[in-house]
Amino acid sequence: MRIECKVPLEVERLVAICCPQLLDEGERGVEVRHFAAVLEVVEELCPWVTPVRLGICTIPARGPSRLLGGEAAVVGRLVTGVRQLGHEVQVGVAPGLFGALQAARAGLVVPDAELSGFLAALPLEVLGRDELTGTLARLGVRTLGQLARLDPGRLHERFGPDALLCHRVATGHSGELAGLRDPAVLRRLRQVVGRSEAMPAQPDFYGGADAGQQRAAQAAIRLQAKLGSDKVLVARQRGARDPSARGVLVPWGSEPVAEEHLGAPWPGGLPAPSPSSVLARPIPAVLCDAEGVEVIVTARGLLSRRPARCSIGGDPFVEVGAWAGPWPLTERWWSTGQRRARLQVVTTDQVALLLGWATGRWFLDALYD
Repeated sequence: MRIECKVPLEVERLVAICCPQLLDEGERGVEVRHFAAVLEVVEELCPWVTPVRLGICTIPARGPSRLLGGEAAVVGRLVTGVRQLGHEVQVGVAPGLFGALQAARAGLVVPDAELSGFLAALPLEVLGRDELTGTLARLGVRTLGQLARLDPGRLHERFGPDALLCHRVATGHSGELAGLRDPAVLRRLRQVVGRSEAMPAQPDFYGGADAGQQRAAQAAIRLQAKLGSDKVLVARQRGARDPSARGVLVPWGSEPVAEEHLGAPWPGGLPAPSPSSVLARPIPAVLCDAEGVEVIVTARGLLSRRPARCSIGGDPFVEVGAWAGPWPLTERWWSTGQRRARLQVVTTDQVALLLGWATGRWFLDALYD
């Protein structure tokens, strides 16, 4: 019986590079230095290198294979480059880290559609779970294919969550298995080699580069390689008149906006402090004086009456305790001549609002803490 498995989209195709002579560190740490040299060779082909543990690293398969004309060409280039350093190397390609490591040991490029068949023939020992392997062997289960045929619910009930994860790996529905990665490999590279370039520290989403943020940055790089640079976005601040325009989503890795641009003069811009929450869709509002007459913004950019009450989105009116403005703003005066204004309002129950005036109506644009 052949088990067919469609690889989920989240299981990324990886190229695994394994140097058997460098898997165990000796007393002098020469293996770490040699592994750093291997990483430099791999980086020449693809900058998105992830050390898995000493002697093992991976790169995403998609980008390099497009560059060189196929995954077999990538494998050939890597084998040649690492062997020139004097090391034996095993390279393989498959979906997920577990599959890629098994493919490297076999020296194979495993297509997505053939992953289940490739994994099915492997012995349970490749999972690295001695107790589970021994128990299942006494039950007649000795290969990943036989493990994949077991009922996952009963497997979880009898052996726990780690056995269920092994089942997902055996069926190809997960590419990760606890224990495959050594979190200390980056630290050892830096300690022994003596320079941070042993594994470049990718800038994180906030500009730093500690261990957790590096992992997040590496995950973003892998997603960009898989989905495209325009599909992984982060927030950046930019100079603008309106609070809604001061935040923008840009591809991860984009250069930050220069400070002088952020602080440049913006005629008609809203004065500090900036609101804490900006609404994606402004909510209609009504602003009245003490007698219930609606307050508007005149052609001279002034309020027609003194604000006393306001209603947001049809809710009951609340009393206005203080207000500042309006700040008129004329945009595209050479074409549409749209006139707008902003007004800061604080209600008697201490809610601070930013109201916007446009097309003859008031809207709630933002709120202050």
